[in-house]
Amino acid sequence: MTTLGFQLYSAREFQPFSEVFAKLAKAGYKEVEGYGAMYAALDDAALKAMRADLDSNGLTMPTGHFGLDMLEGDPERAIDIAGTLGIEAIYAPHIMPDQRPTDAEGWHAFGARLEKAKVPFKYAGLDFGWHNHDFEFVALPDGSLPIEHIFTGGPSLSWEADLAWVARGGADPLHWIKTYGPRITAVHVKDVAPEGENKDEGGWADVGHGTLDWAALMAALKSTKARHFIVEHDNPNDLDRVITRSIASFKTY
Repeated sequence: MTTLGFQLYSAREFQPFSEVFAKLAKAGYKEVEGYGAMYAALDDAALKAMRADLDSNGLTMPTGHFGLDMLEGDPERAIDIAGTLGIEAIYAPHIMPDQRPTDAEGWHAFGARLEKAKVPFKYAGLDFGWHNHDFEFVALPDGSLPIEHIFTGGPSLSWEADLAWVARGGADPLHWIKTYGPRITAVHVKDVAPEGENKDEGGWADVGHGTLDWAALMAALKSTKARHFIVEHDNPNDLDRVITRSIASFKTY
Protein backbone atom coordinates (compact mmCIF):
# COMPACT_ATOMS: atom_id res chain seq x y z
CA MET A 1 0.00 0.00 0.00
CA THR A 2 1.16 3.55 -0.75
CA THR A 3 2.40 5.31 2.36
CA LEU A 4 -0.31 7.62 3.65
CA GLY A 5 0.19 10.94 5.40
CA PHE A 6 -2.06 13.39 7.23
CA GLN A 7 -2.20 17.17 6.85
CA LEU A 8 -1.99 18.53 10.38
CA TYR A 9 -4.04 21.60 9.44
CA SER A 10 -6.99 19.21 9.69
CA ALA A 11 -6.21 18.82 13.40
CA ARG A 12 -5.64 22.47 14.26
CA GLU A 13 -8.76 22.55 16.48
CA PHE A 14 -7.94 19.25 18.20
CA GLN A 15 -4.89 20.02 20.30
CA PRO A 16 -2.33 19.09 21.51
CA PHE A 17 -0.47 17.73 18.52
CA SER A 18 1.26 15.19 20.75
CA GLU A 19 -2.09 13.45 21.16
CA VAL A 20 -2.85 13.79 17.45
CA PHE A 21 0.47 12.11 16.59
CA ALA A 22 -0.43 9.16 18.80
CA LYS A 23 -3.85 8.81 17.16
CA LEU A 24 -2.34 8.87 13.68
CA ALA A 25 0.31 6.32 14.52
CA LYS A 26 -2.26 4.00 16.07
CA ALA A 27 -4.45 4.26 12.95
CA GLY A 28 -1.55 3.31 10.68
CA TYR A 29 -0.35 6.61 9.21
CA LYS A 30 3.38 6.91 8.61
CA GLU A 31 3.71 10.56 7.58
CA VAL A 32 2.33 13.97 8.46
CA GLU A 33 2.41 17.28 6.64
CA GLY A 34 3.07 20.49 8.53
CA TYR A 35 1.67 23.95 7.86
CA GLY A 36 3.01 27.43 8.38
CA ALA A 37 1.14 28.58 11.46
CA MET A 38 1.98 25.31 13.19
CA TYR A 39 5.72 25.76 13.30
CA ALA A 40 6.48 29.32 12.25
CA ALA A 41 6.25 30.62 15.82
CA LEU A 42 8.23 27.76 17.38
CA ASP A 43 11.78 28.33 18.55
CA ASP A 44 14.54 25.84 17.88
CA ALA A 45 13.97 23.95 21.12
CA ALA A 46 10.25 23.56 20.42
CA LEU A 47 10.95 22.38 16.88
CA LYS A 48 13.39 19.77 18.18
CA ALA A 49 10.80 18.64 20.73
CA MET A 50 8.23 18.25 17.95
CA ARG A 51 10.69 16.22 15.91
CA ALA A 52 11.33 13.97 18.92
CA ASP A 53 7.58 13.55 19.36
CA LEU A 54 7.21 12.54 15.72
CA ASP A 55 10.12 10.11 16.00
CA SER A 56 8.69 8.49 19.11
CA ASN A 57 5.43 7.83 17.25
CA GLY A 58 7.16 6.42 14.17
CA LEU A 59 6.07 9.38 12.06
CA THR A 60 7.98 11.49 9.53
CA MET A 61 7.19 14.93 8.09
CA PRO A 62 8.52 14.78 4.53
CA THR A 63 6.33 17.64 3.25
CA GLY A 64 5.35 21.01 4.60
CA HIS A 65 3.38 24.14 3.74
CA PHE A 66 5.09 27.50 4.20
CA GLY A 67 3.50 30.91 3.64
CA LEU A 68 4.90 33.14 0.95
CA ASP A 69 5.88 35.70 3.58
CA MET A 70 8.48 33.32 5.02
CA LEU A 71 9.44 31.71 1.73
CA GLU A 72 10.30 35.08 0.23
CA GLY A 73 11.17 37.06 3.34
CA ASP A 74 13.15 34.56 5.40
CA PRO A 75 14.01 31.50 3.32
CA GLU A 76 16.90 30.65 5.65
CA ARG A 77 14.48 30.16 8.52
CA ALA A 78 12.22 27.98 6.36
CA ILE A 79 15.22 25.86 5.41
CA ASP A 80 16.22 25.54 9.07
CA ILE A 81 12.69 24.44 10.03
CA ALA A 82 12.68 21.92 7.20
CA GLY A 83 16.02 20.54 8.33
CA THR A 84 14.91 20.09 11.92
CA LEU A 85 11.61 18.43 11.05
CA GLY A 86 12.93 16.34 8.16
CA ILE A 87 10.91 18.13 5.47
CA GLU A 88 12.08 17.30 1.95
CA ALA A 89 9.41 19.09 -0.11
CA ILE A 90 8.04 22.58 0.47
CA TYR A 91 4.77 23.83 -1.00
CA ALA A 92 3.45 27.37 -1.06
CA PRO A 93 -0.18 26.77 -0.14
CA HIS A 94 -2.28 29.86 -0.83
CA ILE A 95 -2.61 33.48 -1.84
CA MET A 96 -5.27 35.71 -0.29
CA PRO A 97 -8.14 36.94 -2.49
CA ASP A 98 -7.06 40.58 -2.36
CA GLN A 99 -3.60 39.59 -3.63
CA ARG A 100 -4.71 37.42 -6.54
CA PRO A 101 -4.12 38.57 -10.10
CA THR A 102 -7.12 39.14 -12.31
CA ASP A 103 -5.70 38.38 -15.73
CA ALA A 104 -3.40 35.99 -17.55
CA GLU A 105 -0.40 38.31 -17.40
CA GLY A 106 -0.75 38.68 -13.65
CA TRP A 107 -0.93 34.94 -13.05
CA HIS A 108 2.07 34.37 -15.30
CA ALA A 109 3.97 36.89 -13.20
CA PHE A 110 2.85 35.09 -10.06
CA GLY A 111 4.26 31.85 -11.43
CA ALA A 112 7.53 33.63 -12.16
CA ARG A 113 7.48 34.94 -8.57
CA LEU A 114 7.22 31.39 -7.28
CA GLU A 115 9.98 30.28 -9.62
CA LYS A 116 12.24 32.96 -8.14
CA ALA A 117 11.24 32.02 -4.59
CA LYS A 118 12.26 28.44 -5.33
CA VAL A 119 15.95 29.23 -5.87
CA PRO A 120 17.29 28.98 -2.28
CA PHE A 121 15.29 25.82 -1.65
CA LYS A 122 16.56 24.22 -4.82
CA TYR A 123 20.13 24.86 -3.68
CA ALA A 124 19.23 23.38 -0.29
CA GLY A 125 18.18 20.17 -2.06
CA LEU A 126 14.46 20.60 -1.42
CA ASP A 127 11.55 20.07 -3.78
CA PHE A 128 9.45 23.24 -4.16
CA GLY A 129 6.02 23.76 -5.62
CA TRP A 130 2.49 25.09 -5.46
CA HIS A 131 -0.55 23.68 -3.67
CA ASN A 132 -3.80 24.61 -5.39
CA HIS A 133 -7.26 25.59 -4.26
CA ASP A 134 -10.30 26.15 -6.49
CA PHE A 135 -9.57 29.64 -7.82
CA GLU A 136 -6.78 28.42 -10.11
CA PHE A 137 -9.42 26.54 -12.13
CA VAL A 138 -11.92 29.39 -12.56
CA ALA A 139 -11.73 30.86 -16.04
CA LEU A 140 -10.28 34.31 -16.59
CA PRO A 141 -11.94 36.82 -18.93
CA ASP A 142 -9.98 35.42 -21.89
CA GLY A 143 -11.11 31.87 -21.10
CA SER A 144 -7.74 30.64 -19.87
CA LEU A 145 -7.12 29.34 -16.36
CA PRO A 146 -4.76 30.69 -13.68
CA ILE A 147 -3.18 27.25 -13.20
CA GLU A 148 -1.97 27.30 -16.80
CA HIS A 149 -0.25 30.64 -16.35
CA ILE A 150 1.23 29.77 -12.96
CA PHE A 151 2.98 26.78 -14.46
CA THR A 152 4.01 28.63 -17.61
CA GLY A 153 5.53 31.38 -15.50
CA GLY A 154 7.07 28.80 -13.16
CA PRO A 155 8.34 26.11 -15.55
CA SER A 156 10.16 24.05 -12.92
CA LEU A 157 7.57 24.23 -10.13
CA SER A 158 6.28 20.99 -8.66
CA TRP A 159 2.59 20.55 -7.97
CA GLU A 160 0.97 19.30 -4.81
CA ALA A 161 -2.36 18.43 -6.39
CA ASP A 162 -5.40 19.03 -4.20
CA LEU A 163 -7.86 17.20 -6.41
CA ALA A 164 -10.92 17.94 -4.30
CA TRP A 165 -10.27 21.65 -4.73
CA VAL A 166 -9.83 21.06 -8.47
CA ALA A 167 -13.32 19.53 -8.51
CA ARG A 168 -14.70 22.41 -6.46
CA GLY A 169 -13.31 24.76 -9.08
CA GLY A 170 -15.53 23.04 -11.63
CA ALA A 171 -12.71 21.16 -13.34
CA ASP A 172 -12.07 17.47 -14.02
CA PRO A 173 -9.24 16.17 -11.81
CA LEU A 174 -8.44 13.36 -14.24
CA HIS A 175 -7.84 15.86 -17.04
CA TRP A 176 -5.42 17.87 -14.93
CA ILE A 177 -3.59 14.78 -13.71
CA LYS A 178 -3.00 13.95 -17.37
CA THR A 179 -2.04 17.53 -18.23
CA TYR A 180 0.38 18.21 -15.40
CA GLY A 181 1.22 14.70 -14.23
CA PRO A 182 5.00 15.20 -14.61
CA ARG A 183 4.83 18.03 -12.06
CA ILE A 184 2.88 16.14 -9.39
CA THR A 185 5.08 15.16 -6.45
CA ALA A 186 2.40 15.08 -3.73
CA VAL A 187 -1.38 14.74 -3.57
CA HIS A 188 -3.97 15.85 -1.06
CA VAL A 189 -6.41 13.00 -0.53
CA LYS A 190 -9.73 14.54 0.46
CA ASP A 191 -13.35 14.34 -0.59
CA VAL A 192 -16.32 16.55 -1.39
CA ALA A 193 -19.70 15.83 0.19
CA PRO A 194 -22.79 15.53 -2.01
CA GLU A 195 -24.49 18.85 -2.70
CA GLY A 196 -26.18 20.20 0.41
CA GLU A 197 -24.58 17.71 2.82
CA ASN A 198 -22.02 18.24 5.60
CA LYS A 199 -22.65 21.98 5.64
CA ASP A 200 -21.31 22.14 9.20
CA GLU A 201 -17.99 20.82 7.84
CA GLY A 202 -17.71 23.17 4.90
CA GLY A 203 -19.14 20.63 2.48
CA TRP A 204 -16.12 18.33 2.84
CA ALA A 205 -16.30 14.59 3.47
CA ASP A 206 -14.04 11.84 4.76
CA VAL A 207 -12.11 10.12 1.99
CA GLY A 208 -14.32 7.52 0.33
CA HIS A 209 -17.49 9.05 1.72
CA GLY A 210 -17.92 11.82 -0.83
CA THR A 211 -18.34 12.33 -4.55
CA LEU A 212 -14.80 11.87 -5.89
CA ASP A 213 -13.89 8.59 -7.60
CA TRP A 214 -10.69 7.96 -5.68
CA ALA A 215 -10.16 4.52 -7.20
CA ALA A 216 -9.95 6.12 -10.66
CA LEU A 217 -7.85 9.01 -9.41
CA MET A 218 -5.32 6.70 -7.76
CA ALA A 219 -5.10 4.63 -10.93
CA ALA A 220 -4.31 7.79 -12.92
CA LEU A 221 -1.79 9.00 -10.35
CA LYS A 222 0.28 5.84 -10.71
CA SER A 223 1.83 7.30 -13.84
CA THR A 224 3.02 10.45 -12.02
CA LYS A 225 5.94 11.15 -9.71
CA ALA A 226 3.65 11.51 -6.70
CA ARG A 227 5.45 10.16 -3.64
CA HIS A 228 3.30 11.55 -0.85
CA PHE A 229 -0.44 11.05 -0.43
CA ILE A 230 -1.84 13.20 2.35
CA VAL A 231 -5.30 12.95 3.89
CA GLU A 232 -6.94 16.30 4.54
CA HIS A 233 -10.30 17.57 5.75
CA ASP A 234 -10.50 21.35 5.95
CA ASN A 235 -13.13 21.63 8.68
CA PRO A 236 -13.86 18.37 10.53
CA ASN A 237 -16.09 18.18 13.58
CA ASP A 238 -14.81 14.71 14.53
CA LEU A 239 -11.09 14.16 14.08
CA ASP A 240 -11.13 10.49 15.13
CA ARG A 241 -13.72 9.78 12.45
CA VAL A 242 -11.69 11.50 9.73
CA ILE A 243 -8.51 9.69 10.74
CA THR A 244 -9.97 6.20 10.85
CA ARG A 245 -12.48 6.30 7.99
CA SER A 246 -10.11 7.98 5.56
CA ILE A 247 -7.30 5.48 5.95
CA ALA A 248 -9.76 2.59 5.81
CA SER A 249 -11.06 3.84 2.46
CA PHE A 250 -7.59 4.56 1.11
CA LYS A 251 -6.47 0.99 1.73
CA THR A 252 -9.01 -0.16 -0.86
CA TYR A 253 -7.62 1.92 -3.74
